[in-house]
Amino acid sequence: MTALTAAAAFGRELDRRHVPYELHTVRDDALMLSVALPGERWEIEFFDDGRIELERFVSQGVAEAPDALALLLAWFDE
Repeated sequence: MTALTAAAAFGRELDRRHVPYELHTVRDDALMLSVALPGERWEIEFFDDGRIELERFVSQGVAEAPDALALLLAWFDE
């Protein structure tokens, strides 16, 4: 099963359950579906060789830092 076939099948199941998701290409040999839930984000990558990798990111709550936006932009300074 190709990455496209596996990702499409999983996407159809998410659609059936009314779960919003986004499709991304981050690696040349994989397709990634990102699912955002309250307090969580899941990244599921489907590879051409049939492998599936899943990362789950869980929020530790809101951190109020006035300089947080500047820190984010600093990652992309030229």
